[in-house]
Amino acid sequence: MGDDVLDTPIDPESAKKLAAQGLRFDVLKSADEGFPAWFQAMARGFLGPAPEEATLTDRVEAMSDRRLVGIWDDQAADAVTPVATSSAWITALTLPGRVSIPSWAISTVTVAPTHRRRGIARNIMEAELRTAAKLGVPVAILTASEATIYERFGFAPSTRRTDFSINPKRTGWAGPVPDGKLQFITRDQAIASHEVYERARLLNPGEIELKGHLWVRLFGIPGRANPAELRVVRYDDAAGVAQGFVVYKLQDEHFDATLHVEYLSAATDDAYAALWRYLLEHDLLDEIKAPLRSVDEPLRWQLTNSRAATENDVHDHLWMRILDVKRALEARHYDAPGTFVLEIDDALGYADGSYLLSVDGQGAVTKLDSSEGYDDNHRLALSVAMLGAIYLGATAVTTLVRAGRIREKTPGAAVAAEAAFRSATTPWLSTWF
Repeated sequence: MGDDVLDTPIDPESAKKLAAQGLRFDVLKSADEGFPAWFQAMARGFLGPAPEEATLTDRVEAMSDRRLVGIWDDQAADAVTPVATSSAWITALTLPGRVSIPSWAISTVTVAPTHRRRGIARNIMEAELRTAAKLGVPVAILTASEATIYERFGFAPSTRRTDFSINPKRTGWAGPVPDGKLQFITRDQAIASHEVYERARLLNPGEIELKGHLWVRLFGIPGRANPAELRVVRYDDAAGVAQGFVVYKLQDEHFDATLHVEYLSAATDDAYAALWRYLLEHDLLDEIKAPLRSVDEPLRWQLTNSRAATENDVHDHLWMRILDVKRALEARHYDAPGTFVLEIDDALGYADGSYLLSVDGQGAVTKLDSSEGYDDNHRLALSVAMLGAIYLGATAVTTLVRAGRIREKTPGAAVAAEAAFRSATTPWLSTWF
């Protein structure tokens, strides 16, 4: 489907609306002549400096699988540089049950400050959703720099994250001590270990497939982390099978160093324990910083003093928008059986309607159809955004009922739906995109 993504024409509806304002909406590829100006506009939109030549050269290949779009004001003094940007690609999203669903990943959405309040962001987002629907992608996802923008388009937070700070001088290791082996590996060896990450990804609902640019950047690229500063340690189990790795760097202050965990991935509990124990017992450390971690880390229970670890900046991370209700609900595993009528309101029309969802004792969908002709057992009324909020199991149905965001139309419907939609593993996304 890669060629279909890159070759899909610009959305005509948004193009027409923008043209009425004298703006040109167009699609491009990273190999095109206009890519450097597009990338500079995107970097500026995220408050970054103009990228250096090495960064631009690297991103041509890195973003070759993305569908890049831009909006140009041909009457502007700098008519070459777009006034708005966006990019998208199809990636696998992990669901409860260790299964995946294709998702439309939306990224690099920016609007120049000179062109705000003109409906540009709305036209970009609506165009992205129409394009995803045209290509048959059932859900759209993004990570948001601002939390007030995307619910109007049917998105809602579907995972949460936290930043950990650990004082290793105040605690020791209380977890298991696995029999495997830890060893340093080179950057090339780390890049070649993608299969380890893929096994780990399927353990965590909310994770996405990391390939190409998103994968390689974990180990340093121009314009981001300096590869020379990064160290990579891999854990191999007792049978010699690679089961996890950690990427980190050290910031030394006269032998009171801060260890920055850039990325940690573990396909087994032993790998998780071995890697965290290694970090905690690293010599000459004053602090360990680990951003973008799960809000339900087992690590807390592996410290002799859990108060040595503090959580900072706990908030939403992955946002989701369901486009095809039937495909989305059929794709995931459920934790309890039940039959539910979901009355879904979707202002953009993709998910609007009433759906009968029946789940058996093995957590599989046995029926998903129009609810017409069925009684009101376990009936809930909710927006498509709230369906996205509960879809991975990160937010309890009863919480959203108490908040007034889901309406329980029959007694007991919220409790029954919560039991079905919950996830045994707390949903989590370990990266930005």
